[in-house]
Amino acid sequence: MKKAYYYVLLTALLFSTMEVACKVAGNDLDPFQLTFLRFLIGGIVLLPFGIVEMKHKNIKLDRKDLLKLLGIGTIGIPISMVLFQIGIMNCNASSASVMFSINPLFTMVCAHLLTSEKVTKPRLMALSIGIIGLIFIIRPWDVQEGNSAFGTICLLLAAVTFGFYTVTGKMVSQKIGSVAQASISFLLGSGVLLIVITLAGKPVFAGVAENIPIVLYTGIFITGLGYYAYFTSIKLADATTGSFAFFLKPAIAPIIAVIVLKETILWNTFVGIGFILLASYLNIKYQQKANEIKKRFENQQYRKNI
Repeated sequence: MKKAYYYVLLTALLFSTMEVACKVAGNDLDPFQLTFLRFLIGGIVLLPFGIVEMKHKNIKLDRKDLLKLLGIGTIGIPISMVLFQIGIMNCNASSASVMFSINPLFTMVCAHLLTSEKVTKPRLMALSIGIIGLIFIIRPWDVQEGNSAFGTICLLLAAVTFGFYTVTGKMVSQKIGSVAQASISFLLGSGVLLIVITLAGKPVFAGVAENIPIVLYTGIFITGLGYYAYFTSIKLADATTGSFAFFLKPAIAPIIAVIVLKETILWNTFVGIGFILLASYLNIKYQQKANEIKKRFENQQYRKNI
């Protein structure tokens, strides 16, 4: 269990650099282009681990599985992550990092609509507190310099669609494994995005040579190793423990944005971070309690069957 927390911390640190790194890279690269490159590289990094996972489960993909993964990848990469990159380029990295960190709460709503996991009163309270936090960060009464309405909308849509990606991906990962699902959906989603880029006449590799260190960092470390650390923490413990990374990110990412990009964090951002941390904490604690109840019930059923 102790080892799992090291992976949670590594995940939080890598994910906390995401918005800053993507904003720096996005100054010279097109949002579609950067998203394609980082998920292509990330998918390649994860693929060997995914293959091992499928071999361990003795799983062979059929056409139906590939179609599902193609759909999931299309939601995650050409839609959610492109919106995410566009949002970053039209907002402060500190604001973007906190806004996107609320995606686990949107995942909860998507799970309510698509699965048997329903939104309960404690989770509804967590969602409401998270929305209050978003309002403070967006500050619609006086938008902070560096943020824009367009960027905010893109980031919120990215968080919502990433929640949808997470829920639908979980359905497939139950069969083939989380790392395998992520690696294949990343690669298939990148393929779809490449088609979009080609049809739109956007650059694919132009300018990459001049920005190779930051492109490799976003692809290998953030997208590849970051997701590997996240899934490993879940494997060593549980999904609730793994989600602590998203609890830590709103506290770490703005500090990195201030240090690297010299951004200014105003009072409203601190208040918003506080609300979102509280919402994340309540959601995690509720999930822990639900898992304990489920485990006790399963143990009771097991004893009855003996």
